[in-house]
Amino acid sequence: MTYLPIINTIMRIAAIVGMPGTGKSEVAEVFERSGFSRIRFGDITDEEVAKRGLPLNEANEKLVREQLRQEHGMAAYAILNLPKIEKALQKTNVVIDGLYSWEEYLYLKAKFTDSFFVIAVWTSPTTRYHRLTTRKRRPLTVSEAAARDKSEIENVNKGGPIAMADFTITNESTMEDLIKQTKQVVARIK
Repeated sequence: MTYLPIINTIMRIAAIVGMPGTGKSEVAEVFERSGFSRIRFGDITDEEVAKRGLPLNEANEKLVREQLRQEHGMAAYAILNLPKIEKALQKTNVVIDGLYSWEEYLYLKAKFTDSFFVIAVWTSPTTRYHRLTTRKRRPLTVSEAAARDKSEIENVNKGGPIAMADFTITNESTMEDLIKQTKQVVARIK
């Protein structure tokens, strides 16, 4: 009788959390290049803004984010993205680009328990604000960035997932350093 090795087929979910401008999307891209299927939570906002025929800007994004949370609760983005996550998990590991609230964290942790990992990306406010004013996609002024920080901390409960992260990547250096740190985390999760 031949015995075949048991292959661990439990798919993993890596959720990236951080304040605006930390490099969450760059970290998610490294996960994606490592074979993870990428789900960007913010796509729900962009799709809803477009569906309403509104221009894509910080004011309209904030309006939609707040309305979705009023309608679905503070775990809105996890709830609305759950079908995409479950479908992707049938084939591959998943990286969530942009976990936001404590309630989303609790919702996903309860659903996926030990296969759910949170990666916090930390960058100082000074560095983040500089990045946000110069980025090509959805740039923010310093005052818009500071207002968004305040809103995400006070209204979205973003501090909890950052505090409970399984891994923290500090992004104060070069892109090469960010990629290196991210690859180390990917290797530990896979």
